[in-house]
Amino acid sequence: MSALTTPKTDHRNSPRGGRTPSVRALVAVAADVVAPVWPLKTFIAVNPLQGLEDRPFEQAVLESERYRAAHRRADEGCEAVNRELIRWCSGFFDDGQAAIPMPGRRLGMYRAFADLARYDRTLTTSAKARAILATLPDSAEEAIAQCLDRLRIAADQRESFIRQQLAALPGWSGHVKWRESWQDPAERSKRPATLVDYVAVRLVLTCILWPRAGSAEMPNIEPPAFLAELPAAEERYRDILLGRLRPRAQALAGEPSTARRPDAQLVFCIDVRSEPIRRAIEDRGDYETLGFAGFFGVPVRVKGLGDDHAHDSCPVLLRPDHEVRDRVAEAPTALVRRHERGRALLRMPGLFYGRLKYHFATPFTLVEMLGPWLGLRMLARTFAPSMLARLAGSVRRVVMPPVPTEPVLQDIPLEQQADFGESALRTMGLTHDLAPLVVFCGHGSSTTNNAHASALDCGACGGNRGGPNARILAAILNDQGVRANLANRGLAIPADTLFLSGEHDTTTDRIVLDPASHASLDHQRRIASLRDDLDYAGAQNARDRAHSFGLPALDDDDCRRAIERRSADWAEVRPEWGLARNAAFIVGPRALTRGIDLDGRCFLHSYDWTSDPSGQILAAILTAPMVVAQWINSQYFFSTVDNVAHGSGSKATQNVAGKIGVMQGNASDLMHGLPLQSVHVDDGRPYHEPLRLLTVVQAPRSTLDDVIRRHDVLRKLFGNGWVTLACLAPDGNHAYLLNRDLTWREVDLAGVRPTPALACC
Repeated sequence: MSALTTPKTDHRNSPRGGRTPSVRALVAVAADVVAPVWPLKTFIAVNPLQGLEDRPFEQAVLESERYRAAHRRADEGCEAVNRELIRWCSGFFDDGQAAIPMPGRRLGMYRAFADLARYDRTLTTSAKARAILATLPDSAEEAIAQCLDRLRIAADQRESFIRQQLAALPGWSGHVKWRESWQDPAERSKRPATLVDYVAVRLVLTCILWPRAGSAEMPNIEPPAFLAELPAAEERYRDILLGRLRPRAQALAGEPSTARRPDAQLVFCIDVRSEPIRRAIEDRGDYETLGFAGFFGVPVRVKGLGDDHAHDSCPVLLRPDHEVRDRVAEAPTALVRRHERGRALLRMPGLFYGRLKYHFATPFTLVEMLGPWLGLRMLARTFAPSMLARLAGSVRRVVMPPVPTEPVLQDIPLEQQADFGESALRTMGLTHDLAPLVVFCGHGSSTTNNAHASALDCGACGGNRGGPNARILAAILNDQGVRANLANRGLAIPADTLFLSGEHDTTTDRIVLDPASHASLDHQRRIASLRDDLDYAGAQNARDRAHSFGLPALDDDDCRRAIERRSADWAEVRPEWGLARNAAFIVGPRALTRGIDLDGRCFLHSYDWTSDPSGQILAAILTAPMVVAQWINSQYFFSTVDNVAHGSGSKATQNVAGKIGVMQGNASDLMHGLPLQSVHVDDGRPYHEPLRLLTVVQAPRSTLDDVIRRHDVLRKLFGNGWVTLACLAPDGNHAYLLNRDLTWREVDLAGVRPTPALACC
């Protein structure tokens, strides 16, 4: 899929001027001021100014700042509206934290509010308020129209006024936007809510608590300081990166293409955290690494063995058509029974503890019953987190011994499986000289007591771990029926090529390969050697990462222990840096970047322009993985420049709200960005350098021109300055930058000196 769209209709072109737009159309147009906010369990990076991407970058920033400034200057009435709306949103959207759920939620947000608000003593303090609540209309649209009349908002000011109301609490309104446009319909039906509902509830509260809201004026503001500083910082980084890549491009242009079959090929996610581990692996032997979106081209819903629910494991831009479940592979019946009994046994304490903890009548009894034991556990988690984690893992393996699993693919037709396999192999350029071992390596993280844990997992897998997708693609390509189908399409896989799956833990830097069934003796020998090299490369990468945490120089074993302690420590606010310091998205063959220390700042997507004469593969890369990278880049950018407005503040003062998000203190907006500790070394020093995404593509300019001409999303991102596009000409002698008017200019790199690493400027 190559379109950046939501499943809902876009009302941006609703009638104006001569025709009065409907209330629903007004809300849809005004909603551009907020971005969708995903829940914590699938925390998706998104540009907080995503709805404003059709404006130039600088204009969008100023517009966003202006609405924020308006609410910073608002009086107590606005604060009262916010306080009450937060309370109602917390109750309506609660996802299991409250012991007694809010009644009437299946009726929808506005209808539930209209039925219950008349009993809220906070709101019914005056006869006027009681009259408003007693005569609320049946529909949210009618309520909005009545409230706008009551507040005396002129017809030509209504869109702007509604936009101000949405911008007042962008976290909660953004969460409603996600529910309306992105959430699974079956889940949405349990607590239906639309932005029209949200605006109606807010305006009713405004009529009661802030009747003078219509007289508030929009302030004039000064441009943020970072807008003036940004171009120079971006130019500095861009020239250094292009200066280091161009000699490689020249070398590639002068080298004849030679067929070579490495010992193994490993396909990693394009995630910036994969770049240093790929270098470390390539240094260990005759290995070739490639980059591809971490869902590996398999957009499916997955349900692991023992999971309660299936989840979408693909980019949020896609909608999966198939569900893949794990089943037990070849294993003794007695072992399977022990595993199932152990799983049921291990779940009981958590269910029992959760019910007592969240019930309004039992928390004090729970403390009396379990206080001493929980106190000992707290001491162990604080002073010996690694030991406790190892002990818990050992107990888990004894009680619930692991069993081998395999994905069930029967629900996916063979032709569709072949489509998935062909698309993945051709997109990553893995169509010839396949190695005896080809490894698809997903990634995930391991942290403790971390509300934003899913933010460290694979964004291409919808904020989930990428291992399941790797196993699915490996199983597809090992199937003889699929291989025969691919051979008929001109994509022959050598008979001695074995596809494996694995997962890179980005917190501990351990790479675990899944068991390989039916592996020959030669394959087993190669796999054993590869595992040793992966362990060594992981230790090397962990040692390099340790410096970013301020740890002293340590040997491999001590460094491993220090890194793994951060993973297990429930008080650790920075178990890893995630994708901090990301700056560029490079599309080209691995030979273009191999051996260059890119300092973990670049998304790397494999691509060979010579095998893509139509530009179709390049279009798929730029309109899907690059867009996801731009969302990630923008989230880190804005969470760094203003963590209060666009981040989620300090972890030390966060509280989980309804299991869907975090608030600061006991009542705030739903914080929708990254925590302060994810982008800052301390309160005064940012770790992430805020730069807009630089996309570098090795391909003919004519191909890029054709791709951009065919896709609105690319013209929007490049033309409005959200992403900078650079082209490395195939001859290796020229580098070009795309101007905002979509014309090209050549970059003069004559005075740029090569640097050993692309460190933070």
